[in-house]
Amino acid sequence: MQDRRSWLLAGLGGLAGWAGEGLAPQAWAAQQAGAPDRAGGDPLGSLQWPTLREQFLGADARVRFSDAVQVYTPAFADDTMNVPLQIDARPLAAAGTPIQRILVAVDRNPVREVLAFEPLRALPMLAFRIRLEQASPVRAMAQTEDGVWHVGSALAQAPGGGCTVSGASRLDGSWKSTLNQVQARIFRNVLEGSRRLRVSVMHPMDTGLVAGIPAFYIEQLQLLDAGGAPWWRLALHEPVSENPFLTFELPLQGPQVFRLTGQDNNGNRIDAEVRA
Repeated sequence: MQDRRSWLLAGLGGLAGWAGEGLAPQAWAAQQAGAPDRAGGDPLGSLQWPTLREQFLGADARVRFSDAVQVYTPAFADDTMNVPLQIDARPLAAAGTPIQRILVAVDRNPVREVLAFEPLRALPMLAFRIRLEQASPVRAMAQTEDGVWHVGSALAQAPGGGCTVSGASRLDGSWKSTLNQVQARIFRNVLEGSRRLRVSVMHPMDTGLVAGIPAFYIEQLQLLDAGGAPWWRLALHEPVSENPFLTFELPLQGPQVFRLTGQDNNGNRIDAEVRA
């Protein structure tokens, strides 16, 4: 009986160690067996992580998985063409190291790269919606001034198929009359002590994965002040949802009038005034 009790306690201790380290079951099992960790230390145990890391960060990049880069998504997204995401690296910035850019990618999407965000004078936070082809880890990879990549992750669950079907405006043809129309609003975010900017741009955001419809998407946006200085820059890719709806946080003090500019991959321009 004593031996059985000791064995149970040892097992519980091992599980506690696993939970404390934040390892996924696959990584923990590999560690216990002394086998190579094919997930490259990924807390979610994704076998796609090593190739994603090499593709976007480089094999020699300094990478840390971090809770200071937060990725929020619903426990289950019913609409795979509009999966909400919020990326928040403000806890990392609060540690005192400025953030140069944030890359967002999806391990198992046919097009992995979602967007690249340079906060510049904005806060390192962004909310938007994506297309999801199947359940997958979603990554937010924030590079600080010292060159280190701080990676936050979340598992997005969805029924699948979001990248390989046409959006509503493509199906009914309405995109032709609304292309690149902008609605934007800045309002005071009392709880956060900042100003919230919400931007909507009408665009079909075709992935190029539907027969007969080539990739057609907004590829860049930036917010400029009256002097032409950028407050943030954004490079978008095919997985961003149709008619992108984007939320940013700006410092409480600053200009009251901005200009939003950009273009899609066919050279169609975006140009709109944004007022508080």
